[in-house]
Amino acid sequence: MSNNVLSFTASAANLSRLAAIRLIFIATVTLALLYLSHQSEEAVRPIHIVILTVLALVNAATYWRLRQSWPVTDLEYFCQLLLGVIIITILLYNSGGATNPLVSYYLVPITISAAVLPWRFTWVIAGLSLIAYSVMLFSYRPLIGVDDMSDHGHGNSAISLHIIGMWFTFALSTSLITYFVVKMAAALRQQEAERVAEREDKLLNEQILAVATLAAGTAHELGTPLATMMVLIGELEQDQQDQPQLVSDLALLKNQVISCKKILQGLVSTAEAHSHGQQSMVALDDFMQQILNRWQILRPEAQLQFEANTDSRQAKLMIDPTLEQAICNLLNNAADASPEKIDVSLSCDHNTATINIRDHGEGIPEHMSQQMGQPFITTKGKGLGLGLFLTHATINRYNGKIELFNHPEGGTIATVQLPLNTNTLTHPGTDSK
Repeated sequence: MSNNVLSFTASAANLSRLAAIRLIFIATVTLALLYLSHQSEEAVRPIHIVILTVLALVNAATYWRLRQSWPVTDLEYFCQLLLGVIIITILLYNSGGATNPLVSYYLVPITISAAVLPWRFTWVIAGLSLIAYSVMLFSYRPLIGVDDMSDHGHGNSAISLHIIGMWFTFALSTSLITYFVVKMAAALRQQEAERVAEREDKLLNEQILAVATLAAGTAHELGTPLATMMVLIGELEQDQQDQPQLVSDLALLKNQVISCKKILQGLVSTAEAHSHGQQSMVALDDFMQQILNRWQILRPEAQLQFEANTDSRQAKLMIDPTLEQAICNLLNNAADASPEKIDVSLSCDHNTATINIRDHGEGIPEHMSQQMGQPFITTKGKGLGLGLFLTHATINRYNGKIELFNHPEGGTIATVQLPLNTNTLTHPGTDSK
């Protein structure tokens, strides 16, 4: 998206607020003219009616435009403000010029422009407003009703009316600037935050794609040496039948090679399922039990305790195979830190499932606490530091979140929160917003 085009949501909201400000201004001027018409029948001129009609038509056209799909550009927003300044100037020129209390309303479009538009547009709005104000110090059509009151000895009433008008305009301008302009600035800040999040998501997707490419290439390259190793192991088993100890070691080595081949096949199967978007609805309690049972076979030395609350037995979630790997990564980290005791709990409410995995190890070093979850960052002496990074990426795809922090009594807690109303998962390279 180009820099001169605002995000449609932010710009449409700001244009809607500008139309609301204009509507309040129309109502205020209408009430003022009705009051003056009671003071003098000549106070309201035909030009006043024409100006209010034009302003109302412009506002109606603005609301119609907001229903259209095309985005609002800075230039269009500037033209809206500029048209407002021109109409206000014509109205003030025919209503007392600089002596009209409504003249301070010029501050509203100037402030709005400063809040949402580039500086060059703001300087134009400010410059034209200042020129118009300066000209109307000397050239304007006076308000007939006010002049008549002064001419007939009601000068104090005229002064009071002017002071009241100044106060009312100040209060109106202050309210509009405080409420609407703050809302406009907040919308722009939210837009910028969304852009930053989008850039971070894009960077994360690029990192995941790089890791996936590396994994795919590695899986392909490992196929040939593993097949060669299987052939050599078979030949050695035939040649060394008279050495039982060596045959036993070769059998163990053969089982390890077979395990490696199964892991690679599982990697390919998971990648295929992920690419085809294969998902299934599972009961969370049963899902966690299955994960823990399979994981215990791989890590039999780990002492694990599992608890689940009653609500988790009815909770269900749409998943794909990557979630199991993400949880296993956290379990492996806990087992590496303290295999003698690992606490796992599952709790659910109406909207969220929470998985807590706590180890009783040394915890996360303070200097590394802000880096956890980044690629190639690990607190262990072995490994590439990709497990936690991929776990973060998987949980983010579920629109969930993961937090790691040190427990006050020692060890680390990994907390995973997953929304239960997630029916579809986002994939790297797609927009999750």
